[in-house]
Amino acid sequence: MRIRRVCFTLFVSVVILLFSVFPVNADTGPKPSVVVNFELPDNEECYATLLSATEQLGPASAWDGTEEGAYYDESEYEIWKAFVDFEDTDGYFFVQCLWRIDESKNLSWTYFPPSSFKILVYFPQSNSFAVSGIYERYAFHSYFTVDMRDIETGTAEETDITAEITHVYKSYDYTQEILSLFARIVITVIIESAVALLFGYRGRRQFGIVLAVNTATQILLNVLLNIVNYHSGALAFVLAYIVFELLVIVTEALIFSRLLTTEDVRKRACLRAVIYSVTANVCSFILGLVIAQVMPGMF
Repeated sequence: MRIRRVCFTLFVSVVILLFSVFPVNADTGPKPSVVVNFELPDNEECYATLLSATEQLGPASAWDGTEEGAYYDESEYEIWKAFVDFEDTDGYFFVQCLWRIDESKNLSWTYFPPSSFKILVYFPQSNSFAVSGIYERYAFHSYFTVDMRDIETGTAEETDITAEITHVYKSYDYTQEILSLFARIVITVIIESAVALLFGYRGRRQFGIVLAVNTATQILLNVLLNIVNYHSGALAFVLAYIVFELLVIVTEALIFSRLLTTEDVRKRACLRAVIYSVTANVCSFILGLVIAQVMPGMF
């Protein structure tokens, strides 16, 4: 019973600590995004947007025909007007967000992006468009690559030319995510194993138990966190991290208090095992924050 009370007290203490470290404000939390990278013909001026299945996306909306409802930069009025006049065959809408992509090679829609969309590119020199099929956001941060190097854009004498964009690929960096996942697990296990040595768990049996339990819990923790981050983003990641980390601490404390003790010294050994579990996880958490400042793509 005493060990359970200790675990409960530590659980509550860590909750208070983590929420004080991570103040959460839903209004300022991260939002979904769609990022499209373009491989384009040589140095031709062009602009792009994502056509939306709905007329309203947060503050962005399709033009309602009034002066008050028009949103454009004076220097890009003709470009804006061309997009407004474009009539999509599937009824998708231009919600007055556009990017010049011949310079940036990139379209980053980071605030209320469409869930279902078509990629539309405009070439002012030939007054021609290229439009894709329908695509969906597939992750909290969805990445696409568009190869338009062989696109036919028409000539200056032609009008209302619309080519089809066919080479669109999902380009989420799964390899980087897997490598980062593996690195996080290895580094965390090393840190928690080093703490185990400081706590005197140097015997083959004891250290083997510590290594096996830490490896298992860290694999499960990091895989779950990656899934949460992929589907729901950074804010959900932080909240899930708090909950999962607490569960790991309590689970490890209970396992270690059982497996790293003997009957004749159980009380003191149980307390040491609980303190080790909390210390090891807090150390790996703090060092993870430090490493994240140096290698933000890993943590």
